[in-house]
Amino acid sequence: MYEQARKDMVAKLEKVGYVKSRAVKRAMETIPRHIFVPEEMQRFAHADTPMDIGEGQTISAPHMVAMMLEILELSKGMKVLEVGCGSGYHASLAAYMVGAEGHVFTIDIIESLTVKAKAHIAQIGLQDRITVIRGDGSKGLEAEAPFDRIMAACSAPRVPQPLIDQLADPGIAVIPVGTGFSQSLAIVRKNNARVDITEEAGVAFVPMRGEYGR
Repeated sequence: MYEQARKDMVAKLEKVGYVKSRAVKRAMETIPRHIFVPEEMQRFAHADTPMDIGEGQTISAPHMVAMMLEILELSKGMKVLEVGCGSGYHASLAAYMVGAEGHVFTIDIIESLTVKAKAHIAQIGLQDRITVIRGDGSKGLEAEAPFDRIMAACSAPRVPQPLIDQLADPGIAVIPVGTGFSQSLAIVRKNNARVDITEEAGVAFVPMRGEYGR
């Protein structure tokens, strides 16, 4: 039941242009999204909408997840940092895409979410590719920097400087910025010591917490 629903979800996202690459398509068809939502909501897991996962946090809508993954251009062997692990879904997709040669570090300030994320990730067998950490993700994870890719599932007032500093050269980061209903998706590209930041409007994320959050 869930496998067909997952494929139907991805087919719809592909039809409207959110899923573009084979890599993102395969990841979203493979990683079981229903595992990452509360049990009582699993039958709605493949609707294209954000869902409450507790602690005032959400799992992003599938179209937003697909959009961010496409921008990041993940490939085998990359080291990835995620700020805001939530239930672990986005990190699991990234881990699938970077393969056994790569690694994803995902950090959340809410301890209960990190506990649940670890359990979900272990349930699908990706615990060797993902390190879940409880901490202030707005400051990044300097001990493991630099990162080929950085993604955030929460919105900061502006792109936190530590995340720019910890991005590899070349590297790409995707970080929501703004407050309330006025948010954009900041796309940071670093190349030859040059940092370019562009923004795509029209996103809605929970606030980033911590020193560089709100």
